[in-house]
Amino acid sequence: MGIVAAMTLSDSSGTRPGPAIPDSMPAIGLYRGLPVSDEASLQDLTLPVPRPAGHDLLVEVHAVSVNPVDVKTRASSPASDSPRVIGYDAVGVVRAIGDAVTLFKPDDRVWYAGSIARPGSNSRFQLVSENIVGHRPTSLGDAEAAALPLTGITAWEGLFDHLGLTADSQGFLLVVGAAGGVGSMVIQLAKALTGLTVIAVASRDDSARWVADLGADHVVGRDFADVRGLAPDGVDYVFSAFSAQNLPGIAEVIKPLGHVVSIDTSAPGIDALKPKSVTWHWEYMFTRAVQLPDDTHQHHVLNALGRLADEGRIRSTLTTALEPLDAATLRHAHALVESSATIGKVVVSGWPR
Repeated sequence: MGIVAAMTLSDSSGTRPGPAIPDSMPAIGLYRGLPVSDEASLQDLTLPVPRPAGHDLLVEVHAVSVNPVDVKTRASSPASDSPRVIGYDAVGVVRAIGDAVTLFKPDDRVWYAGSIARPGSNSRFQLVSENIVGHRPTSLGDAEAAALPLTGITAWEGLFDHLGLTADSQGFLLVVGAAGGVGSMVIQLAKALTGLTVIAVASRDDSARWVADLGADHVVGRDFADVRGLAPDGVDYVFSAFSAQNLPGIAEVIKPLGHVVSIDTSAPGIDALKPKSVTWHWEYMFTRAVQLPDDTHQHHVLNALGRLADEGRIRSTLTTALEPLDAATLRHAHALVESSATIGKVVVSGWPR
């Protein structure tokens, strides 16, 4: 008996049965990596609904956001005879649970960033391990909430797990790529939970306004000399989404014995940091989900982020909301993210009727 479905709850419990779970579902997938301009890059599909066992939740997905990892995974996927479903942010409702689940029950409203090692959120129903799922904030709508899990976890792990920041932390934090999804969360969490002064790098007028509105203390363009004007002795910490092209500037403005958190895939030129004995931290949000499958840290992080949202201490970074959840709309969302010109997050919600 691997499934405890909402529709099987005892009538004597006083809980109304949930909707029946169908045998098939709409999904959006791909058979090989293609440019997003190709209609075959993401296709509408009909797939079997998976069944949960063990610690799995079966979640009915209501909204997803599109991240750079979605774009990169789509474009680089090898050819396959079977469709691949991607997607790494979701908000939805638990419809069934595996027999080892202890953290959730059917009808719970949840959010998560998922695992790159499993089928993704671009399907109406998705299996996800309970240990990387949180209770979603009640104050946000589906689309608003879907913007936050992956970027929120990434920012949290970078600031508090890697850098070890606390409420008592002081000094300067430089955020490179501040107007993107992760940078937007780094600014908010640093201002809400630490005593750091945040300097945000944002080169366009609209992105500068965005990061200032999120709470950045100072905003500079791509000229790192401006950072020296604000922090003459250098910055203590750097959180970077675009490290390779900015390493010379980072090396110039960071203090000796400073710390850098990078979410890039590579960092040629990192030797420029050696003379200052700088500590380099890689942050990859899927490490825990893939390599530490029993770790519940992200469950607790998501619950903490939900509380911060409900308390009004952080806000959604949703800037573009699209409907419905089908291949054409998702291709449009991928194209927006692929342009690297977006501010905040792009979210797609609402399955076609």
